[in-house]
Amino acid sequence: MKFRPCIDLHDGKVKQIVGSTLNDAHPEHLQTNFTATHSASWFAELYRRDNLTGGHIIKLGPGNEAAALDALTAWPDGMQIGGGVTPENGGYWLDHGASHVIVTSYVFRDGMVDEDRLQGLVRAIGKERLVLDLSCRRQGDRYYIVTDRWQCFTQVVISEQVLAHFSQSCAEFLVHAADVEGQCQGVEQELIVKLADWSPIPVTYAGGVRNLADLELIRNLGQGRLDATVGSALDIFGGTSMTYAEAVRFHQAEQGESASDARE
Repeated sequence: MKFRPCIDLHDGKVKQIVGSTLNDAHPEHLQTNFTATHSASWFAELYRRDNLTGGHIIKLGPGNEAAALDALTAWPDGMQIGGGVTPENGGYWLDHGASHVIVTSYVFRDGMVDEDRLQGLVRAIGKERLVLDLSCRRQGDRYYIVTDRWQCFTQVVISEQVLAHFSQSCAEFLVHAADVEGQCQGVEQELIVKLADWSPIPVTYAGGVRNLADLELIRNLGQGRLDATVGSALDIFGGTSMTYAEAVRFHQAEQGESASDARE
């Protein structure tokens, strides 16, 4: 299991946002947990120092391109990028330092998978450098994939068959449990079990992590098969229940590395 870091960008700044409050029709409802004084590149340099690869930069809306480019320059080939990625611009981000591009909304139309768009992405970007964001929200006992910054439910349910199908077109999945994202109130345990049981390719889980115990819970419920992202709980994002140094030490222990260089 790996700890995968994140840089969420909104209006050109690094922020931690409660995912369920992202709503274009009602921007006044947006709940922001944290706005950084440090630049996106500062965080990328931090992750580079600690050799944390495979993290993600997410552009939440317009006005984030410059900050994203600065972060990629600071940690070339060390981070993935998502937010408005299409076949037309995916190559640009790869050429400017992204290890992978992350796509969600583009591959869905009218609530269903658009196979032509999906295969167009694969042709333009290559399966090996494409990550599909299958972030989801719960309805009843099912988790439905959501698009457009988690505002729109699709008709596609996270299932063994769906994950097997998508795995033919990408290298990894990124899955935010959008209902608990940014709330630091605990992880979606049932979703974690399902992802570990069903996914044939690497998955990074995000959403609700409060502390080191939650990382250990993800490791145990996920059978060591899932990686995890921590946002609002970390001290570098204004959190009080978990330090960045703890997350790094957890990662290094999981990888069998020396944790002596992880600084408070």
